Amino acid sequence: MQLPPFPPFPPFPPVAPRPGEARHHRCRALLGAALAAAAAQSLHAQTTTAPAPAPAPQQVEVTATLPDNQQERRQSSAAKIVIGRDEIERMGDGTVGEILKRLPGVVVSGRPGRGGDVRLRGLGNGYTQILIDGERMPRGFSLDSIEPDQIERIEILRAPTAETGARAIGGTINVVLREDVRRHQQSLRLALGSEQGQPQANLSWTRSDQAGPLDYTLTATANHRDQRDQTRLHTQGWDAEGKPVLDQRLQGQSRNQQDSAFVSARLRWRDGRDSWELQPYLTHSQGRSSGSNTLVQSLGSAPAPYASSSSTGTASTTLARAAGSWLHLTDDGARLQLRLGSALAQSDNRGDKQQLDSAGASVNHLVDDSRQRDIGLSHSGKYSALVADTHSLVAGWELQSNQRNDHQLSTQNGVNQLAAFGDDVQARTLRLAGYVQDDWSPSRQFGLNAGLRWEQIGTRSDSALAAVRNTSSVWAPLLHAVWRLPDAPRDQIRLSLTRSYRTPSTAQLIARPSLSTLYPASGPNQPTSPDRAGNPALRPELATGLDLAVEHYLEASGIVSANVFVRRIHNLIRTVRSQQTVDWSPVPRWVSQPQNIGGALASGLELEAKGRAADLGLPAWPLTLRANTSLLWSRVDQVPGPNNRLDQQPRYTANLGADYSLRGWPLTLGANLNFTPSFVVQQLDAQRYEQGVKRVIDAYALWRLNAQAQLRLSLANLAARDYDSATTVTSDDNSSQRQDTLARTHTAANLRLELQF
Repeated sequence: MQLPPFPPFPPFPPVAPRPGEARHHRCRALLGAALAAAAAQSLHAQTTTAPAPAPAPQQVEVTATLPDNQQERRQSSAAKIVIGRDEIERMGDGTVGEILKRLPGVVVSGRPGRGGDVRLRGLGNGYTQILIDGERMPRGFSLDSIEPDQIERIEILRAPTAETGARAIGGTINVVLREDVRRHQQSLRLALGSEQGQPQANLSWTRSDQAGPLDYTLTATANHRDQRDQTRLHTQGWDAEGKPVLDQRLQGQSRNQQDSAFVSARLRWRDGRDSWELQPYLTHSQGRSSGSNTLVQSLGSAPAPYASSSSTGTASTTLARAAGSWLHLTDDGARLQLRLGSALAQSDNRGDKQQLDSAGASVNHLVDDSRQRDIGLSHSGKYSALVADTHSLVAGWELQSNQRNDHQLSTQNGVNQLAAFGDDVQARTLRLAGYVQDDWSPSRQFGLNAGLRWEQIGTRSDSALAAVRNTSSVWAPLLHAVWRLPDAPRDQIRLSLTRSYRTPSTAQLIARPSLSTLYPASGPNQPTSPDRAGNPALRPELATGLDLAVEHYLEASGIVSANVFVRRIHNLIRTVRSQQTVDWSPVPRWVSQPQNIGGALASGLELEAKGRAADLGLPAWPLTLRANTSLLWSRVDQVPGPNNRLDQQPRYTANLGADYSLRGWPLTLGANLNFTPSFVVQQLDAQRYEQGVKRVIDAYALWRLNAQAQLRLSLANLAARDYDSATTVTSDDNSSQRQDTLARTHTAANLRLELQF
């Protein structure tokens, strides 16, 4: 059903602060084809060929690192994309998610500028493995908690390996924090920005040095954000005959302020054949929010739950992580590495909401008070040796233990809504893994990586109502091959055959519910505003995968590549909404709960191209072009089509970017278009999700003042547009409800002074 357009939002009211020739022709044709594909996928979106930077003489250290990143990608037996400091810094992004959205095959969900799940191949949360320095992120830790200035490089592995882990059906993103790659160097960056007239600020400092056998890198960052949001929800309902029975419009506005600080270090001590490394990391953030809502119901058999509401909230998050390792080189060249790590994540959140009727009298006073504490210990060991000059053997083990304590108290007018479940839940997770891997290079033209990994995960949780026990184990054989064509040394072909898996998260297993924010537990809710609960009986998803890629390398880190992938998934987990008789309400409630529903097939084609004008046989302009596009297909066996795709997977995604250095001027200009088309996903027979077009244009200008100083102006989300999505739920009696969500997005400007000394 086509909905009428929403009227313009009213002005935002004040909110209280609280609360060779042939080779050239071939390269040009391949790159042109990839650029044309990306531009076509962008639905004729207009972009300026904002030219791209050739390396400037002042940035010798940047150009020196480019061949290393490209060489690592080229020589790896398993498909790997390496993003270095030059690409991380290029657009002056404020969050890691903004960087990742432009990389090949990466989709960031949610509206621009507000973060979201990072997904490879468009596959939903849990299919992409996120690592920090090769280790899985602690619970509650977001990639956007890391400042871009703290990152040395980003690695994307399109297929899992035995060493990096097989919980990566979509792939793996490994974020490597700053290293001591530049000696005796210090940098300072000060950024001031604005979004909707609200100030944003960032200060970052990095120092690298060496003192005898000790080398180190220290990084510290302070950040301030002040953001305002406006959203609108339109909920409609129809009976079995299609007659309208419900019409609600909810308009909300909020303000969120956050101050955060980050400190990280990497210290390494060398003594002969031994080296010791220590990597501490600490982040802390404090936030407060306030907001208001108005709810207008023009049609409905039951009265609206309230007419207006106001809310305030506070949030505090702390993450401390420390990892130490010892590396020993034996007399015969073998390497033994032992690693020990610990992490503490703690968050405290409090929300207070007052719901009022049309006369201004209080209807409900809702208070949510939650505290989470997660303690993790990890140990790993790895032994590697070169055998017969062609085999690089690696064997290792991993042990990780996590203990989570959740305290959650939700009251309605002073009454605990989930008293039967108690206020506290304890959960423990124990993960064991072992692997062996052989990287074999029988010749300069051929490489083979074969591995076998075993992993077991046990979860146990205890609450006042029930205890949950869940244990799963998986064997994952993995095989990767690369063939470097002997008559075309810049060309190579890759093939990967893998088995990967996705384990249910602790939150999906724990049965304790989370209540709808719109409808208190004392009465009924709607299918578009369900409660949420876990499922202790969930089984892990298993996937068999095939990847085939062709790569052609250009001069100066340019590349043209095409990658085809297929994943066959078993025990697919999907969220199911149903009306149930529940313990926390006197009336039946709609509950959203994960279930294993069967199998699915996912496949796709990924095209990537980037290079300088000179590498394409064009005049030697200081111009660089970048383009990538991913065409994505999927089919869920148990859901009839059309649009029976994997949850929230778009049909394609595309990026088109360019950088240009002005001749005779110390000025570089650049821009990038990130595009995701509108799409529809039939989640289940009775559930459908729709998302509108997502078009994000970013631009920057870099002025080099001298060899040690430069100014960078970044404009994010130019031509900002509303972000819209919709959910439709059909009940067993053929009645239905549809909820449309419209959220404002905004352009953000940022000016940053970057100093090196």
